[in-house]
Amino acid sequence: MSDVLLVDDEAESRQMVRLALADSPYRHLAVSECSTGERALQLVKQQPVQVVLTDVSLPDIDGLDLGERVLKDNPNTAVVVVTHLQMFELARRALNAGFAGYLLKPVRRDELVAVFDRLAYRSLLRSTSRLGQETDGPRQAALDPGQPIDSVLRYIALHYQEPLTLQSVAEQVYLSPSYFSRLFKAEVGTTFTEYLTQYRVQRAKTLLRLTTLPIEVVAHSTGFANASYFATTFKRVEGRTPSEYRAVFTGLRKDS
Repeated sequence: MSDVLLVDDEAESRQMVRLALADSPYRHLAVSECSTGERALQLVKQQPVQVVLTDVSLPDIDGLDLGERVLKDNPNTAVVVVTHLQMFELARRALNAGFAGYLLKPVRRDELVAVFDRLAYRSLLRSTSRLGQETDGPRQAALDPGQPIDSVLRYIALHYQEPLTLQSVAEQVYLSPSYFSRLFKAEVGTTFTEYLTQYRVQRAKTLLRLTTLPIEVVAHSTGFANASYFATTFKRVEGRTPSEYRAVFTGLRKDS
């Protein structure tokens, strides 16, 4: 199983992309490769991948045609064009087809990372949007007044990106804020506010380790009102700022 599929008949070009990913926050992604469009279609059919990076000039299929065929059957797959050709018409066709990026060879590491950052954020937004469509369905059904704390823990896992308050969550399980607060601490061992903060910080740590998303985006994506409050809260919990935390893991990746 792979996360990224490189489609290019130039082995050197595939190797350059591999090295760029290996020297980036996305080194954890599994990468596979092939040299023809037909083989790429077979691989995607066998096991859908998250990202397809394809050259335009393939020996059997036009790379743009390949991308369009991939998206037709796998709309959640991101297709990125990698090419020597600086042609406006190609770029416009790629964008109109819904491709996620258009990179020129030789691929620069910073440009490749920027594309993957956008993809990571887009995936996060897609997940949030999907959950939002379930408000009157599965998410609401998960709130069981007979098991209020278990229900709230599940609710937090689904809604931590949203502005949550003790009162608004207590209302979800039909309890008064004061009684809910006491019950939550008795069963969980910490206050509702502290639990929610810890949960959001843990989510933020994952984004800081695995992406180069701006701190402001990480803050917004994990339910913090702004980057300043996020940084203050993160340092209180972790003993270092978000930037310092990210720098530690960046250093560990480089050392390894």
